Amino acid sequence: MVNLWIADGFKDTPADTLTPRKHLVESLDTIYAEKMDVVDALESKLFGLGVESYTVGSHEFYMGYTIKNKLALCMDAGHYHPTEMVSSKISAVSLFVDRILLHVSRPVRWDSDHVITLDDELIAISREIIRCELLERLHIGLDFFDGSIDRIAAWTIGMRNMRKALLIALLDPYKALQKAEREFDFTKRLVMSEELKAMPWAAVWNEYNERSNMKGIIT
Repeated sequence: MVNLWIADGFKDTPADTLTPRKHLVESLDTIYAEKMDVVDALESKLFGLGVESYTVGSHEFYMGYTIKNKLALCMDAGHYHPTEMVSSKISAVSLFVDRILLHVSRPVRWDSDHVITLDDELIAISREIIRCELLERLHIGLDFFDGSIDRIAAWTIGMRNMRKALLIALLDPYKALQKAEREFDFTKRLVMSEELKAMPWAAVWNEYNERSNMKGIIT
């Protein structure tokens, strides 16, 4: 994967939002005129220091460009409005782009790229990947930029949390949940969804580590 991210925009409200986007299209057309043996992806950004009011390469811009030019779309968990979640976008985008690159991070206020933790959004992202059957079309990249903790630990913790979230999603009886939904049995769907929260997925994780001869990190 070769992912392109550009920091562009204005700190204050622009008078012309169209012309910079026309220039960006021209630049991207030049960049991708020569085809190479890689998977090219484009990543949007919502904000950043110095571009608080307007970002040229918005989500809508890059989604449109990648669909038109058959490139991969990169979605960063920290590049949207606080009430927007990547997990809610995956299924919609998957209908129109062949490949998706997820930049899985843990944003805190701004796009701070903390080491990912096993939070609700990470599990929701993983469930969308599994339930939409996107494992063959989706790539996952993680953030571990936190310089306040050990670099190897940062990488390892993030990787383990991503794997745990995917395991939780794989253990879900999502076919049964979808069947209940198609039959309009929303009560059953709710009951099953709530019961899943208490299921001992950690027992499966521990058994996997045991069979892989991996030592536990908690002593």
